[in-house]
Amino acid sequence: MYKKLRTLETIHQSGAVLIVRLENEDLAERVAEAAIAGGFKALEITLSIPGAVDVIRRLSAKHGPNGVAVGAGTVLDEHSAYECIRAGAEFLVSPQLNRPMIRLANRYQVPTISGAYTPTELVETAEAGADMLKLFPTEAGGIPYAKSVLAPLAHLPIMPAGGVTPENVAEWFAAGVAGVGVGSAVTKAWQPDGDFSRVTKAAREFLAAVAKARQ
Repeated sequence: MYKKLRTLETIHQSGAVLIVRLENEDLAERVAEAAIAGGFKALEITLSIPGAVDVIRRLSAKHGPNGVAVGAGTVLDEHSAYECIRAGAEFLVSPQLNRPMIRLANRYQVPTISGAYTPTELVETAEAGADMLKLFPTEAGGIPYAKSVLAPLAHLPIMPAGGVTPENVAEWFAAGVAGVGVGSAVTKAWQPDGDFSRVTKAAREFLAAVAKARQ
């Protein structure tokens, strides 16, 4: 199977991408490792993290052979996109319609999840060649907005990023999304007492909720 198709299949089968956006690279890597132990197969390491490219390089080298797709998030330009691809990123994510990123990623056959919100932005992002559409920001409109947008655009592979929890993930899938992006519900589970096993537990619980929602 082509590498690009394999990565998209990993995301599809998982149904969820973990968005790792934390204060520093050590914390990001510890959380990512704990989430992988909990079953996550697709992780987005955001470039807002200092040293993010190095985290992508290490995680990709270690877990890529085991079927884990490590991607880069908050990719805002071609230079960043190419640097992440060279580091081993298997998919790229942007918060907005990013034509240069999509064009470069397609050149190297790396999947993209490109941000959009309005119906016009969603269609234009699909026309630009994005493989999936990141519905962002999601907190304002939430599930009702996603359901409204997907009524006429059900053919588009839309993934919300933000506001997704184990408690509401079934409603997101019922609205018609192709997958979900999740962050704080998993990545900050360690905060009460610094116990990173809480991240592993939260990852298992979230993925179980996704699997149940998709039955």
